[in-house]
Amino acid sequence: MKVPVSWLKDFVDLSGLSVVELAHKLTMAGMEVEEIRFVGLPLPESDEHGFRVSGLSWDADKIVVAQIDEVFPHPNADRLVLCRLNDGLQEHTVLTGAPNLFEYKGLGPLPRPLKVAYAREGARIYDGHQPGQVLTTLKRAKIRGVESYSMVCSEKELGISEEHEGIILLEEDAPTGMPLAEYMGDAVLELKINPNMARNTSVLGVAREVAALTG
Repeated sequence: MKVPVSWLKDFVDLSGLSVVELAHKLTMAGMEVEEIRFVGLPLPESDEHGFRVSGLSWDADKIVVAQIDEVFPHPNADRLVLCRLNDGLQEHTVLTGAPNLFEYKGLGPLPRPLKVAYAREGARIYDGHQPGQVLTTLKRAKIRGVESYSMVCSEKELGISEEHEGIILLEEDAPTGMPLAEYMGDAVLELKINPNMARNTSVLGVAREVAALTG
C-alpha cells in the first residue's frame, strides 16, 4: 500500500517528525515500511536508518515555480514553441515541445500566467526521452537554431510519474520563485499491511494509527 506523507498531513499533525522517523514508528507498530520514495524532498544523508530509499531531490536553487507570460511560435520548428518565462529573478526565453502549451501559441501576453515547474541551467533531472529513470544535467545547447539552457518540466523529468505528454501546470496561486520542493515536495511510504491490521488499509486508517503513535 502506498501512502503519500502529504495525504497523512491532511489528517494528523506531523510537525517535528522526519519522514524516516515516521517510517520507523510505523514499522515498530507492525506496519512495515518496505520503501520510502522521495519526490523532491532531500534524501537522507546516510543509510543507517535501514529502509530502502529511492527518488530524486529537487535542488532548491535550480528547480522552482515559474510563470509563463507568453507563448510564441518557434521560427524553425512547428512542433516547438518559445515561452517568455519569469522565474522570480529574471525573464527567460524557454524552448519546449510540450503539447499542452500549443493552444496558447501566438495569443500575445496571457491574461493569467501559467504556473509551471522550471529547471534552471545545471539542474539534475530525469531524461524525459529515455526509458526508465536516467539522470541528466541541464546544459546549454542549440535546438533548431535557438539557444536552450533550461526547461519547463513534465512529471517524468521530476520523478513524479512516467507521464511525459505535457508539462506540469500548477495552481494559479503557486508563488513564482518558490523552490518547487517547498511548494509540492513529498514522500511516499510503501507499507506492508498484515491481515491482522486491516483497519489500516486506507490513508485515514494509517493516519489514525500515526495519531495514536505520536500522541
